[in-house]
Amino acid sequence: MIQRTWERAKLAATLDHVVVATDDEKIAECCQGFGAEVIMTSESCRNGTERCNETLQKLGKKYDIVVNIQGDEPLIEPEIIDGIVNALQAAPDTVFSTAVTSLKPEDAFDPNRVKCVVDSRGYAIYFSRGLIPYNKSGKVNPQFPYLLLGIQSYDSKFLKIYPELEPTPLQLEEDLEQLKVLENGYKMKVIKFDHETHGVDTPEDVDKIEQFMRERNLS
Repeated sequence: MIQRTWERAKLAATLDHVVVATDDEKIAECCQGFGAEVIMTSESCRNGTERCNETLQKLGKKYDIVVNIQGDEPLIEPEIIDGIVNALQAAPDTVFSTAVTSLKPEDAFDPNRVKCVVDSRGYAIYFSRGLIPYNKSGKVNPQFPYLLLGIQSYDSKFLKIYPELEPTPLQLEEDLEQLKVLENGYKMKVIKFDHETHGVDTPEDVDKIEQFMRERNLS
């Protein structure tokens, strides 16, 4: 799964450098086996954003933007990666960009599927593991375009600041690292894509991904 995610990431036109960041020796050995560059990070990283920051420091090279692609996205589309990089470059008032897509009704109340609401100018308002917006009926509105959170990118200068910011109440309650960004007053650009997401959040998702790939003859 990580190999395929890595291979898809390398197809993105905007990425100059692709590495696997992990604190697990077994994962590192596996990734080195298929040719990936691996950066070992500490177990003290509390989330992917902090792991990206540590990786950037260890690389010792200067980059304007860092993209956090989770290793459980084997069908990630390269154009989505390019889209969030371009969006961040085009919005100097933001420090963070993320991709969203349509949320499937059956995933509406799944806490592993992070939802997003966006303002009229394309900036993030809030992220939640619960269904947002939530109407009075307590049911999914089939007419409403709910949004599902995807990959994200950061301005490299902000990435160094992020670990120094104290954890925030909403971040801790929802266990979502993006909320610390919003709670500290920073702006986040959100780009919408029509691509269907296929992340692996539970063991059951592996079977779904494999079935999807068999049906489409994807190797």
